[in-house]
Amino acid sequence: MKRLLTFTVLLAALAAPLAAQGHARPPRAPNPPRAPARRGTTARPEPERRPDGTVDRTPHVRNNHWYGHAAPDDARFRLLHPFEHGRFPGVGPMHHYRIARLDRDLHRFWLPGGFYFQIADWDWPFVTTWCWDCGDEFVIYDDPDHPGWYIVYDIQTGMYVHAMYMGT
Repeated sequence: MKRLLTFTVLLAALAAPLAAQGHARPPRAPNPPRAPARRGTTARPEPERRPDGTVDRTPHVRNNHWYGHAAPDDARFRLLHPFEHGRFPGVGPMHHYRIARLDRDLHRFWLPGGFYFQIADWDWPFVTTWCWDCGDEFVIYDDPDHPGWYIVYDIQTGMYVHAMYMGT
């Protein structure tokens, strides 16, 4: 019995630092100002070209520059009835939200108060690694190029995706 207790204590002491390493989180990304409207159109979103030669095509913000934002004329964002479910009132970097509920199958998430959004199907692959249920904070921005769409910005990762407000 004493040997089992010693083994358990030793195992817990060794596992604690490993567990902490596994849950280490990167530093928070700063809240960028609202996304600027794009001038002109381009066929492809602008990727970030880094000094080391790598290219980051994920939609993200670095040094207040929005990379990977779709062109204003991107047909995927055309809606017959923009803001069909009304406008979400809490937009901008002064409003931080934690997710109250997530439906991975339908690509939807709820904020406290019952407000919910549906993430664009083509952006869903970007959020599969987001930590929706571990307290990460999110900021909702109006999308200046695509009427009826919002931008959901993950403060922890600096990445963003497009979502449609579905009401309460």
